[in-house]
Amino acid sequence: MIRLFYCILVICCLGVLGVLYALAAQVGLFDIFQILLIKEARFALNLSLTTSVSSVGIAMVLGLPVAYLMARRTFPGKFIVDSLLDIPMVMTPLVTGMGLLFLLGPNIAGQWLQKAGIDFLFTPAGAVLAQTFIATPLIIRSVRATFESIDVKYEQAGAMLGLSDIRVFCLIVLPMARSGILAGAVLAWARTLGEFGATLMVAGASRMRTETLPIAVYLNLTSGEIELAVTCAWLLICLGVVLFMALKWLGVRQKALHY
Repeated sequence: MIRLFYCILVICCLGVLGVLYALAAQVGLFDIFQILLIKEARFALNLSLTTSVSSVGIAMVLGLPVAYLMARRTFPGKFIVDSLLDIPMVMTPLVTGMGLLFLLGPNIAGQWLQKAGIDFLFTPAGAVLAQTFIATPLIIRSVRATFESIDVKYEQAGAMLGLSDIRVFCLIVLPMARSGILAGAVLAWARTLGEFGATLMVAGASRMRTETLPIAVYLNLTSGEIELAVTCAWLLICLGVVLFMALKWLGVRQKALHY
C-alpha cells in the first residue's frame, strides 16, 4: 500500500513539474529579464503589491477585532453570524465580484457613494475593495483559531491588575498571538496577490490602470502577447513561493515555541 501512495506522490509532483516546465518552455530566462524592463510589466507588479498590501492591512484592521469577539464572547445569533462570515470563503471569486459590482452600482449603494465623491468601480480602489472582501474572512478564520488557543487566564490576570479591555487586548493577547496573526496575514497576502475573478468584475481589466499581475496575464494571453503573459505568471509564482515559504517558516516557529 505504501508503494501505491509513493506512486501517487510521484504523479502529483510530476503534475506540478509539468506545469512549470510548460510555462518555462514558452520564454527564456534572458527574455524574462528583458520583459521585466517593459513598463506594463513593472506597472502590473507595482499595482499588485500596492493593492494586495493595502487590502491585507485593511483586512487586519477589520478581522482582528471580529476574530477576538468570535473567539472570546458568546452572544445571541452567534452561530448565524459565524456562518455568515464563512459565506465569502465558499463563494467563487467571480460571484463575489458580481455581487460587489451590483452592490456598488447606481441602483443600490453606488448613488450614495457618488454623491460622497467615492468611486470604486473600474478603479484601483475597486481592486483593493475586492481583495479586502476576499482576505478578511481568511484573516478572521485563521486568527480566531490562534486566539482560541490562548489560555484565557492570561487575560483574566491582566484584568485583575487593573488593565482595561483594550490594554489587555493590545498588551497581552496580540503579542501572544503574533505568530498566528503573521501566518494569517501571509496567507491572505498570497491569496490577494493571485486574486482575479472579483478584481476583474469590480475594477475591470484596463491596461496601465487596473492591471494587476493576474489581469496582465489575462489581457496579454488573450491578445497573443504570450511572453509578457508568461513573465507575469512567473512573477506570481515566485511571489507565491516566497510567501508560502514564509508561511511554513512561521508554522515551524510557532510549533517550536509550544515546546
